[in-house]
Amino acid sequence: MVKPSVLVTRRWPAAVEAQLAETYNATFNTSDVPLATPEMRDAMRKYDAVLPTVTDKLNSEVFEVGKPQAKILGNYGVGFSHICERSARDLGMTVTNTPDVLSECTADIAMTLMLMVARRAGEGEREVRDGRWTGWRPTHLVGTKVSGKKLGIIGFGRIGQEMAKRAHHGFGMEILVQNRSTVAPEILAQCNATQVDSVEDLLPQCDFVSLHCPGGSANRHLINSAMLDLMKPDAFLINTARGEVIDEFALTQALMFETIGGAALDVFDGEPRISPELMQCDNLVMLPHLGSATREAREAMGFRVLDNLADFFAGRDPRDRVI
Repeated sequence: MVKPSVLVTRRWPAAVEAQLAETYNATFNTSDVPLATPEMRDAMRKYDAVLPTVTDKLNSEVFEVGKPQAKILGNYGVGFSHICERSARDLGMTVTNTPDVLSECTADIAMTLMLMVARRAGEGEREVRDGRWTGWRPTHLVGTKVSGKKLGIIGFGRIGQEMAKRAHHGFGMEILVQNRSTVAPEILAQCNATQVDSVEDLLPQCDFVSLHCPGGSANRHLINSAMLDLMKPDAFLINTARGEVIDEFALTQALMFETIGGAALDVFDGEPRISPELMQCDNLVMLPHLGSATREAREAMGFRVLDNLADFFAGRDPRDRVI
């Protein structure tokens, strides 16, 4: 029996690549740089499956291939806003993602960012590395206490719920939730959380706001200048969702004029390009999209893609089908 042909668009953990090579006629992008639109379009014509990541932009042009050979996109990651959903549906393609397995690690990074920005850890490390630290003093880099404060979570899916558990049970934080659908009472009760109707209701009440909502056009610039104006002047914004959820120009203005306390970002609009103005903000912590960057999570993500491929090529509906 001929093995299905599979293109892996970026390098994956070695254990996952080894399994892919054994199970499929797999081609790996050994250069480990994002494929250009013509290359991705060509892949649609040549392979039975294409396995993209968040760094691959599968816009409508990628799908202009007539009748593609590829019938499944096994996305490595939870979010799939980088894939043109309408085009994929029009071609009858199956798209899967990798939920569950990265929720804890992404919530860990969100907590890391919250603690870093509250305690000015980024500023402190830069000072030490630059040789500017002159020693302990009572007024040096005074930050904000996290324990007992109110945390607003926008998007209460798996990652948002894991963030709530860490914040509430670990730091005694009060949890406020905004979600596009009603959250089950038993889920809210796990962290004694309260759901509010809108982002506008949530922002003025919170000392910290953590974004865990989907990306895509529906949530593009969800946090804009009007929303930032609703935040407390000493509140902090954390984003481990998608870069496009925040209007970065508006955020830069809020940080430079100190209308909010600070922000911490793991994702950026148009990454890896980062706005030069953002780079100038000392009250901003930045990480290079490390949400799922643990060996355990990244391997589990890859094996989840393999599970979905196995289902698809066996004629079963993949467990993580999103399109």
